[in-house]
Order: sequence, then structure tokens, then C-alpha cells
Amino acid sequence: MTYLWIGLGSAIGGMGRHLCSNLIIRVFGESFPWGTILVNVIGSLAIGFIAALIPPESRFFFASDIRNFFIIGILGGYTTFSAFSLQTFILAKDGYWLSAGINVFLSVALCLIAVSLGYITASLTIR
Repeated sequence: MTYLWIGLGSAIGGMGRHLCSNLIIRVFGESFPWGTILVNVIGSLAIGFIAALIPPESRFFFASDIRNFFIIGILGGYTTFSAFSLQTFILAKDGYWLSAGINVFLSVALCLIAVSLGYITASLTIR
């Protein structure tokens, strides 16, 4: 049953990633991977929040499947590290080294900030 929940979550996350990325592309264009950065920041914020809200040692018997559905399924399907890697590689390959570096820096820094904010927010909520 766990695999079914993870698979369902992955499908939902993948569709959400596609929708969000396409909306950002319509606004900002495709010259820089803003859609991927935004998706990864939102995913990092959400994963930090859920990790604090439903810790692995949760006392609720159903928490493991719920945690897996959201973290592995939805957010695993939603975030786009493989897309980030490919887009960074293409920027560098095409000679846009500064853009490639900015993409790496923004993706890592903003996602670390987002996961921290999500975790802290959920921790304050459940106290």
C-alpha cells in the first residue's frame, strides 16, 4: 500500500511541477531557469514544514504513510534536481558560465533557506 501512496503522490507532484514551471516560463521566458528554482524553493519549504510536522518518530500509526505520500511522493515528484542539473549543464556548455553559477548559487541558497523556514514554521506551530 505504501508504494501506491508514493506513486500517487509522485504523479500529483509531477503535474504540479509542470504547471508551476510553465506558468513561470510564460511570465519570465526560458532564458534563465526561474521555474525550476521556484519549484525547488517551494518544494524545500514544504519538505521542511512536513518534516517538522510529521517527524519519523511520530506517535501516530498512520504517520509513516502520510509522510511518505507527501515527502517521497508529492515533493519527490515536484522538485526537479535532474532538471536543475541539465539546465545548469546547458548554460555552462553554451558558455553562460555566470548564469550557470548564479543558478547553482540561487538554487542551493534559496532551497536551504526555504527548508529552514518550513521546518521552523511547523515547529512553532506544533508547540
